[in-house]
Amino acid sequence: MENTIQLMQNHSSVRSFKNEALPTEVKNQLLIAALAGSSSHFIQATSIIEVTDKKIKDELAELSNSASYIKTTGACFVFVADLYRETQILTANNQSLASVENMEALISGIVDTTIAGENMAVAAESLELGICFIGGIRNDLRRVSELLNLPKFTVPVFGMTVGIPTQHNGVKPRLPKANTVFQNQYNPSTATNLQNYNEVTANYYAKRNTNQQDTNWTQKMQDFFAEPRRQDVADFVRQQGFRP
Repeated sequence: MENTIQLMQNHSSVRSFKNEALPTEVKNQLLIAALAGSSSHFIQATSIIEVTDKKIKDELAELSNSASYIKTTGACFVFVADLYRETQILTANNQSLASVENMEALISGIVDTTIAGENMAVAAESLELGICFIGGIRNDLRRVSELLNLPKFTVPVFGMTVGIPTQHNGVKPRLPKANTVFQNQYNPSTATNLQNYNEVTANYYAKRNTNQQDTNWTQKMQDFFAEPRRQDVADFVRQQGFRP
């Protein structure tokens, strides 16, 4: 087995899988790893839904623009920030839900859920499987909520495909420590000194094996943030009982 740190450095998203279901034992290992992650105040505000129903999976694939790989992956999971259990405990004890409705509780749930997702990703890659996080489920949170029968005080945060890869993408060069790691205080000037990184990423995009592009990281960010995305997320969160 690869050294864990090297394994993490070698991560890349996989979007091409064998059309072969993962064994139950393997899925159980992944779920155990996911749920072993750290949890703020041990609230464990995470639920994981494995999607096996073909109709649900196909609709998730289409609405998330991930049809080519969700439909063939070995397993498909949706990670949900879940404070519903806590609301039931409070309600049964005639307590106010104000402490669950606020933004801090929601952030705690999202953090717990993200940690669970990363745990599963590392566990999967240690088993020589490939993964891809699916943020596209947030393209239509109301429909995802309907498909998965989610109660109030739950928010689907992302999906994840896990399976046997048929193709590996190259590892993208990450922002260097000079731009992201600071001592004692944030340094705006070094954080935004991106000339060297733009040269590295321009070379990467120009020479990678597929989908070569004449661009760099700064240009990518300009394009990505050219307009707001998924502006209905806040309304959905409020619909679910939170008060952002």
